[in-house]
Amino acid sequence: MKFLEKIALVIYSNIILISSIVLCLLIFGWLDMNLIGNIIYKVIVGDVSSKILLGISVVFILLSIKCIFFDSTSKGKTNEEQGVLLENENGKLMISKETLENLVNSVALNFEGTEQVTTRVELDRENNVMVYVNLMVGSNVIIKELSANLQTKIKEKIKTATDLDVKEVNITVKKVAPKEEQQEA
Repeated sequence: MKFLEKIALVIYSNIILISSIVLCLLIFGWLDMNLIGNIIYKVIVGDVSSKILLGISVVFILLSIKCIFFDSTSKGKTNEEQGVLLENENGKLMISKETLENLVNSVALNFEGTEQVTTRVELDRENNVMVYVNLMVGSNVIIKELSANLQTKIKEKIKTATDLDVKEVNITVKKVAPKEEQQEA
């Protein structure tokens, strides 16, 4: 959110808060309706105050239209939601998150002792890649060695294929496959 939008949001919030408090005071009878009516009348009828109020109203209307119809977050969706945007002297290259997930899947599924792999890739604003792998392993696998080797292979594959550095590879072993499932596969 931009600075101007934050200020507008704070001002809107305060106006709504004050209006709500005044309405509650009016409903409970703790504030006189004639007093509020006179204040509003003097502000609107006064020559200088009416012009100031008109200017503030126009600014709020324009800010409201901007916030409603021109979403400032839609332009910034390139990295975190779509993928990594790389630029060089020849042009731009967008590597999608799906591409990175497919690379990780290919490494994990071709790794001996892994079964039923699901992956998720996250990117931050600095193009740091975080990989999350959920998998089922065979019953004869040493999980610690498998995960260390798999983490290394995933980092190497992404570095070789995309020239991106992987910040972390988080592996979750969801299940150990029973021996009969392993023999069928």
